[in-house]
Amino acid sequence: MRDGVLEVALVHRPRYDDWSWPKGKLDPGEDWGTAAARETLEETGLEVRLGRPLPEARYLLLTKAGEPGEKIVRYWASTVTGGSGVLENEIDAVAWLDVVEANVRLDYAHDREQLRALVRAHTEASLDTWPLIIVRHAKAVPRSDWKGDDRERPLEARGRERADGLIPVLTAYGISRILTSPSVRCLDTISPYAVWFGIVPRAKRGLSEEGHEAAPDKAEQHIERVLERGEPTAVCSHGPVMGSLLEALGTRLDLAGDGSVDSLERFVAAQDENLVKGEALVCHVAGVGADARIVAVERHLTT
Repeated sequence: MRDGVLEVALVHRPRYDDWSWPKGKLDPGEDWGTAAARETLEETGLEVRLGRPLPEARYLLLTKAGEPGEKIVRYWASTVTGGSGVLENEIDAVAWLDVVEANVRLDYAHDREQLRALVRAHTEASLDTWPLIIVRHAKAVPRSDWKGDDRERPLEARGRERADGLIPVLTAYGISRILTSPSVRCLDTISPYAVWFGIVPRAKRGLSEEGHEAAPDKAEQHIERVLERGEPTAVCSHGPVMGSLLEALGTRLDLAGDGSVDSLERFVAAQDENLVKGEALVCHVAGVGADARIVAVERHLTT
């Protein structure tokens, strides 16, 4: 936004002499959102915080083996948070344009679908969002193999690997505040990201299994306080607590725009599965406090 006018960034590729959105290829094992933030930085020199997802593009192509295949490109609305703007990779120009100019400048019809979605979201006051990410702790040492206090049970090797893998995921959404169960397996899941960015996690007994059993309403209270604050936040907890957390979030669903069907399906599936271990459920929230509403939902599963 500049002086109340919605502006978007297009990139020019000299190799094709075209104007399009920043985009690129997934690295092996890379999360889609992580790739979007990384490619945007590489192509524009700008660091971004991902916002709500936009319509994806699908088109047919021939594989290297000469067989028919399908290419899928996923897009997000994003907000610039930093970067030098120095161009280094395959791009010789970045143009910030209002939506009318962008509609004319874009070379491909399928790129205009994302532009239309941006305009619709802006009109519906659901484009300016902040992320609330629910994280279920990664895989821990089995209870049967742990003889000490269950609250001290740590992650196993695969869980520690997933905890490291959450760093770029949470980075892509610009998480700046963390609430967590005080149990070691939750702290171990969220701490690599927290240490990387110098964030002190706030341990809340109401997010632990023991605290939730003693006071089930605490989980909902924590969610309400996060919604009142309106800051990009990750909440790390346990499977038995997920039902209460998602029930509180379910009352704020407002999925009437683009991707509403996919978002609802993702949310319902996450509820049914209580989130899988190590999953990050991204809720894109428009507004704060009593006006806060979830306008899009993403699931970032263990790879």
